[in-house]
Amino acid sequence: MIFVVKDWIRLSRRDGLVKASGKNYASVEGSIIAVNKEMAFHSEDDKSEDYLFKIVLIGDSAVGKSNLLARFARDEFYPNSKSTIGVEFQTQKIDINGKEIKAQIWDTAGQERFRAVTSAYYRGAVGALLVYDISRQQTFQSIGRWLNELHTHSDMNVVTILVGNKSDLKDIREVPTSEGKALAEAQGLFFMETSALDSSNVAAAFETVVKEIYNILSRKVMSSQELNKQDPASLSNGKKVVIPSEAQGESKKGGCCST
Repeated sequence: MIFVVKDWIRLSRRDGLVKASGKNYASVEGSIIAVNKEMAFHSEDDKSEDYLFKIVLIGDSAVGKSNLLARFARDEFYPNSKSTIGVEFQTQKIDINGKEIKAQIWDTAGQERFRAVTSAYYRGAVGALLVYDISRQQTFQSIGRWLNELHTHSDMNVVTILVGNKSDLKDIREVPTSEGKALAEAQGLFFMETSALDSSNVAAAFETVVKEIYNILSRKVMSSQELNKQDPASLSNGKKVVIPSEAQGESKKGGCCST
C-alpha cells in the first residue's frame, strides 16, 4: 500500500481511478500523480487540472535538506537546524502554464539508523532532489549509494536533480562544480548548485523537477486521451489503460547553474 496525503485524505494506490472527497484520481504507472475528473475523462470543459506530485529529498545527514525545504516552502533558514528524525513533509503550490501543481515534498533523514524507516517513503515518488554538501567531499562520494537506494525503492524513471548545496561556502569548497556536473551528465540527471542560506537557485531546483514531471505527465495524458477516443468506455468501466513509458534518458538532461 502507498498512502498519499492530500488535504489529510489517505489514498491507496490503484490502477485507474480512485474516488475521494468528490474527486477522481488517476494513477500513472502507480506513481503519486493526481488528475481531476475533467482531465481524466477528456471533458470539453476547459477547467484547470489539479496535480499532486510526491518528491523526496535525499542525501547524507547535515547537507542542508531541511533548510532547502524551509527556504523553498516558507522562505526561512535555520542556522542551528537539528538532524531530521524519520520523515517530514511539506506541501507547496506551484503554478505551471496556468495550472496549479501541488508538490508534496518529503524530507528524509540522512542518518543510517533511519534507513529502514524511510525506505518505504520512496515508493510512489515521481521526483527527487539528491543533495550533497560542496564543502564535504564525503557527502559527494555517497551519491552513488543514494542513487542505488532511490532506484531500489522507487520507479527508475523518477525525475532527479543532483544538488550541490551550500554554494555560499566558496572558501572551503571541496567538490568542484565540474565534478558535480560531470556526475549528473553521466547519470542522466539535472544539476544545480544552491544555497539555502542566501536562497541561490533553491526555487529553481525544485521547479526544475516539478516542471519536468508535469511535461512528462502531459505527454502521457495526451496518449491516454487518444486511447480513450478509440475506447471511451475504458476508464468509466474500470479497465486498465496502458500508457507507453518513455525512456528516462529522453526526459532528463544535465544542466548547470553557476553559483
